[in-house]
Amino acid sequence: MADPNPAILGGTLLPNVLELSPRVGVALGQNPSMFTGPGTNTYLVGLGKKRLLVDTGSGLEAYMPVLEEALARVGCVGLEGIVLTHAHPDHIGGVDQIRAHFGEMPVYKRPWPSETGLSGPGGGVSPISVAEPDRQAHCRLERIDHGDVVETEGARLRAVYTPGHAPDHLCYVLEEEGNLFSGDNVLGVGTTVIPGGSGDLGDYMASLDRLLAEKPNQIYPAHGPRIDRGVAKIEEYIAHRRERERQIVAALAEGLQDVPAIVRRIYVGYPESLFAAAGQSVTAHLLKLEREGRARRSEAADGSLLWALVA
Repeated sequence: MADPNPAILGGTLLPNVLELSPRVGVALGQNPSMFTGPGTNTYLVGLGKKRLLVDTGSGLEAYMPVLEEALARVGCVGLEGIVLTHAHPDHIGGVDQIRAHFGEMPVYKRPWPSETGLSGPGGGVSPISVAEPDRQAHCRLERIDHGDVVETEGARLRAVYTPGHAPDHLCYVLEEEGNLFSGDNVLGVGTTVIPGGSGDLGDYMASLDRLLAEKPNQIYPAHGPRIDRGVAKIEEYIAHRRERERQIVAALAEGLQDVPAIVRRIYVGYPESLFAAAGQSVTAHLLKLEREGRARRSEAADGSLLWALVA
């Protein structure tokens, strides 16, 4: 999920099907939006007649012909497993659709924290539930976690635990290439949303540091085009978040107290239609500052939150 961004709204277009390397093909999820950019990239991985699929899109009918075209393009006839980065609907929403079409197959994922109902007791196998009330996908989940490897012919995917955008988020290193499937943690267009409730900016910054330590050559993001300078892009993301924090601290120091006022100060040149989403990003930074003991909140007479720096 991308942070709303004029570049995204400007209409970055990607082909429906691409062969990115001998081991990696991509099928576009046919779900473009303000938050998904051109749509969700779903990746075919391996060298065999059956491949792994990284993420599944939203489960839209228009996706299946594109996936079939991608399979034909890379010379394979089916799937042997699904590897998920996280449980947001534009990544997990196609699980039922794909298993109905290709037959039962293992679905690999790190369970969402149990209070959301996505992970079962004991952690070995649990149901997956999509966060959309009108469409739920239920299947057995093969639990994977940081350092675990999922293998197929010609490819090993090593999981890297990267919470922040989502508490269950995994990225995957394609060990044969030294490249990274980054899910929603690093995007080809724009920056990453840190959702209220389940997101955590402090965790996200630590995850970026963890990805930087992997020194990926290229990055295969869940949204937007392939990133050819992987390390430079992660460094850019870290610098962007640090600069945004600096701007928010400066706004608080000037006496701005509420999120809408901070948004108007920082997001100059952005259309007002994006201010609500920008407020989500500002709130994520303020919560991080609060956890670090650098900011505090109070409640105004109308019930809205006011923020100030800790002296």
